[in-house]
Amino acid sequence: MIKNRHARDRATLAIHCGYDPASGHGAVKPPIYPSTTYVYRSAAHAKDVHRIFFDENDPAGAGFIYARLGHPNLTMVEARLAALDGAEASACFNSGMAAITAVMHAFVRPGERVLHTRPIYGGTDNLLHNHFSNFGIVPAPLTDPLDPARLREDAAAAGGPVGLIHVETPANPTAAIADIGAIAVLAAEIGARQERRPLVSVDNTFLGPFLQSPLAEGADLCITSLTKYAGGHSDLLAGGVSGPSAEIATLRRLRLLFGSHLDPQTSWLLLRSFETLGLRTERAAENAATIAAFLRAHPKVADVTYVGFAAADPRRGPVYARQCRGAGSTFSFALKGAEADAFRMLDALRLIKLAVSLGGTETLICHSATTTHYNVPAERRIAAGITEGTMRLSVGIEHIDDLLADLGQALDAV
Repeated sequence: MIKNRHARDRATLAIHCGYDPASGHGAVKPPIYPSTTYVYRSAAHAKDVHRIFFDENDPAGAGFIYARLGHPNLTMVEARLAALDGAEASACFNSGMAAITAVMHAFVRPGERVLHTRPIYGGTDNLLHNHFSNFGIVPAPLTDPLDPARLREDAAAAGGPVGLIHVETPANPTAAIADIGAIAVLAAEIGARQERRPLVSVDNTFLGPFLQSPLAEGADLCITSLTKYAGGHSDLLAGGVSGPSAEIATLRRLRLLFGSHLDPQTSWLLLRSFETLGLRTERAAENAATIAAFLRAHPKVADVTYVGFAAADPRRGPVYARQCRGAGSTFSFALKGAEADAFRMLDALRLIKLAVSLGGTETLICHSATTTHYNVPAERRIAAGITEGTMRLSVGIEHIDDLLADLGQALDAV
């Protein structure tokens, strides 16, 4: 018996975890299981597996019944995501917004508050302010997620019970960082004053499992738009939530009702993409560091929000050093002009693609106020640091010289 076996690195887990070739006739790569339904051995077996699945709440023990309840490729990708996030379990959905929606429906009750950092992704903002308001759920911003005293003040000002604290760090699109540990302490303090402790959910999309581990910092749930870096090729939609087994079981039950599970083909594509996530993350981050420095030194650029610059900041630096293993490759920058200058630059680009989304092999750019945060009222955008000149840049893995040349000639057009 081997004792004290060392924990495997994420780079190894991303390739091997979740699939045993013995289960796939020795195939090195997992097969795709496209079947929607699975055959019972007998009528009695059919009754037994449904009892195990529903009454004993043991999907693994039940085996596979119907693809909406679970399928082999989903089991594989959830095991791999949980391993990468350092979690007991994970639940995968058919988009990042499906994952966020499930979390909020599962763990927030009517009349409760959702404390949230700002800015947050436009879809999440819309969900909180326009959908959940129909259920008497009130969103309340945390105005300074690096200051424990200010966190307490904002929580007190929110009024009423708090059902969830939702954190984006780094934030979309400004790459602002929040202190996950301090927010976890806040959740415990709130829990001591009310009926139950609010869960802390962290949207980890901008950094992903190779650069940040929210659960290790005190978060209860780690949410990731797997469409982005995990998928990595701008050709699939998926979302994942990692955390304790009990909470993940709740999310899986809700996913069963919503019908928002991840299909076999997309699960298989994710398994493929996870294998190169570490390499792509490293290369894109190297490119981003060079581009951020170039933009910060450019006379037409007013501001660059690259996370790596936080290291030298007396407030953000300690948080960055403690909870981040790198700066990632998505950030925003703003020109000294406003929307018209930003549009001139965007229209002059020849290599970098003007499109929403992020985390693909290709470099993408968009004007946040008129795309990803179009439905967010101007006053909330401005309060969160999204100006008329703000552009979000997701740096890919192209050759750095070509990216710098394209940005340079586009800035010359302003």
